[in-house]
Amino acid sequence: MSQSVRAAAASRQNGKSAGAFRTISEVSEELDVPQHVLRFWETKFAQVRPLKRGGGRRYYRPEDIELLRRIRQLLYGEGYTIKGVQKLLREGGARPQETAEVEPEIVKDTNKLQSILDDLIEIRNLLRNG
Repeated sequence: MSQSVRAAAASRQNGKSAGAFRTISEVSEELDVPQHVLRFWETKFAQVRPLKRGGGRRYYRPEDIELLRRIRQLLYGEGYTIKGVQKLLREGGARPQETAEVEPEIVKDTNKLQSILDDLIEIRNLLRNG
């Protein structure tokens, strides 16, 4: 499901338009991430800058939510470290998953793993055939 479709579905569920600002509790629920984690990410990722109103209440724009969704995917789904995600964001490489290019190191690792797998399959076949 594309990010815009997910955002539209989430907005229908809470009665807000897709372009409406969200509170930290709404974003926390939408992304399935605790509120304290969102606050922590604000300290680690300078690009996450929700609007703050009276009493320090946070309001997230749709683009903030998409960035947080991508950070979550990189950290939890793709196994990046915080430093790794910071580097990607600095270099402009933290695009949404549908359009992200494969990292060269990952391609090299995948090629190595494929080579190892091929070797193991060849060894298995040799053992089977005696």
